[in-house]
Amino acid sequence: MRQMVMVGFLQAQNCTTLASAWRHPDARSDFTTAAYYQKIGQVLEEGKFQMGFFDDRLAMPDIYGGNPAEVVANGVRVVKIDPVATLMAMGFGTKYLGIGSTASTTYYEPFDVARRFQTVDHMIGGRAAWNVVTSVNDGEAHNMGRDQHMEHDARYDRADEFMEIVLRCWDSWDDDALVVDKVSGLFAHPEKVRQLKFNGKYLKSNGTFTVPRSPQGHPVVIQAGSSPRGKIFSARWAETVFVGYPDLEDGKKQYAEFKAAIAGHGRDPDKVTVNTIAYPVVAETRSEAEDKMALIDSLYKEVDGLSLLSEALNFDFKKKGMDEAFTAEELEGMSGMQAMRNRVMQQTKRNPTVRDFLEVTRRGRPREAIVGSAKDVADHLEHWFVERACDGFVIAGTHTPGTFEDFVKFVVPELQRRGLYRKEYAGATLRENMGLPRMRSADWGLAPL
Repeated sequence: MRQMVMVGFLQAQNCTTLASAWRHPDARSDFTTAAYYQKIGQVLEEGKFQMGFFDDRLAMPDIYGGNPAEVVANGVRVVKIDPVATLMAMGFGTKYLGIGSTASTTYYEPFDVARRFQTVDHMIGGRAAWNVVTSVNDGEAHNMGRDQHMEHDARYDRADEFMEIVLRCWDSWDDDALVVDKVSGLFAHPEKVRQLKFNGKYLKSNGTFTVPRSPQGHPVVIQAGSSPRGKIFSARWAETVFVGYPDLEDGKKQYAEFKAAIAGHGRDPDKVTVNTIAYPVVAETRSEAEDKMALIDSLYKEVDGLSLLSEALNFDFKKKGMDEAFTAEELEGMSGMQAMRNRVMQQTKRNPTVRDFLEVTRRGRPREAIVGSAKDVADHLEHWFVERACDGFVIAGTHTPGTFEDFVKFVVPELQRRGLYRKEYAGATLRENMGLPRMRSADWGLAPL
């Protein structure tokens, strides 16, 4: 029987997408310690989540107003410790939970990413995943020594080459290449370790990769591109995809279109999972959950939404009055998350204002939170799952670890009772627990080394 994928959405500092989460009276504030992440990982593992996933940016969201003082004072996602190191801390505190981390194809080098994530996969027993991003704004460019961020589609063109190099690195060792036979003196079969030679428009890499295959072959590849170019990239490369569909009917339509796009690349769409974001606010009763939601809403500040919009769209929203319409040139110049801009324009059916962006995106607030009892939340998740709008959910917390503790306590047993969610892990690796096959570069249509 088809069963749900469940992913915990995490970030350094808040371990949630909400900038206001740190203000919640029950939120832990020891987010620079290993114990913080290990506790969250253990809660997710108790709930049989397949994966905890760390989002990341390479800069504070300080484009708003051109001055970091306001976002620092208000704690708008200002702490972003390295997610790969954080992943390791969580991995050492868990046994079965898969853990994914973000790394940018725009600001890192493919050999480095391939080596780092393959090493992590060894260290935590085949439970690692890499979230492939192209980054979004000039703040990241400045931190990484660049004058400005690359143009949107060019970032994905570079990322295509990046993927070819990483996947070929991971495929350059055969599963049985490593021998370490002290009697014969053979360390590894030389014919089973191949050299990479790649020369592209943006990148080149020529050499021999240094890390053998891991217990699951190599890390799982995650992607979340939602622009037209981003969707093409996801359909080509991703093994699991994170999406944010606005409603059920649109979700069913986009889900079917994306699965068809995967098949169009010669890949099996049933072996690529699509997981939509969900904000559950759950309690023993619906009334108690509504009280929780009222508290969460009270924590939001307008600077949260404006700072996060400026970050996501690479445009300083402080330059515009709240009810001043953006010009066509300004909209065209938003080079960050273009799918977000497009959605606002489609829903307003005119040149939107700053207020329109805040209301449509609900940036900094839980968008369409699922508020209620265990039955209420489970009914909602089941409906989306059964109607084929998704294969699972990326659970975004309103505060941590409380959101995940409530979900595991109330919702997980209800989903298990309905036969929609596993009661035990299927195996030791992330691929086993997500029902994903071991992959070689040929499975992406790449020629063998």
